Amino acid sequence: MNNSPKISLITACYNSEKTIAKTINSIIIQDYSNVEHIVIDGASADSTISILNKYKNNISKIISEKDNGIYDALNKGIHLATGDIIGFLHADDFYPQKNIITNVIKSFMSDSNLDIVLGDVAFINKHGKISRYYSGENFNFDIGIMPPHPSAFIKKKCYEKFGLFNTNYKIAADYDLLFRLLKMNNIKYTYSKDIVVYMKPGGKSNKNFL
Repeated sequence: MNNSPKISLITACYNSEKTIAKTINSIIIQDYSNVEHIVIDGASADSTISILNKYKNNISKIISEKDNGIYDALNKGIHLATGDIIGFLHADDFYPQKNIITNVIKSFMSDSNLDIVLGDVAFINKHGKISRYYSGENFNFDIGIMPPHPSAFIKKKCYEKFGLFNTNYKIAADYDLLFRLLKMNNIKYTYSKDIVVYMKPGGKSNKNFL
């Protein structure tokens, strides 16, 4: 792609030795090259750090220190991000195809006024099968239905203008953020059915959806 924008993907993790390698590999195989991967680890006590070190040549930045919860970790990642667009892929999540980020970028490049691209989330059971699908197409804040935040890709300038995650909300800062952007400020967005994030239910990044 000509003049392809840079995208920053932020992974928050803590004691994620069982899943972090799959998360990282799903980013490595993406066929879009202008990707910055930032990992914010909450001072894991298992082998997560040693796994991260094995992939250090594929990760742009690794921070490992105690934090004040997942939203604090995500805010750290946003501050470090140098990309035009920011997405989140947590340690229980992965991209199922190599063209997911390419599809994100195509959506943004189709309209220079877009600030958010929304996709879908598929919950995967222990057998690797889809147990539930959560679409970003028909959200409705008036009845409490938010888009799935892990499949929301947002231009960095939106965070700079409207703020980051409010860490006072321990389990709803993602709802608050998307409400601010999409409902209060009517940020221009589009939905793409070609963007899907696979998630394992029960992780920190999806407990609000269950």
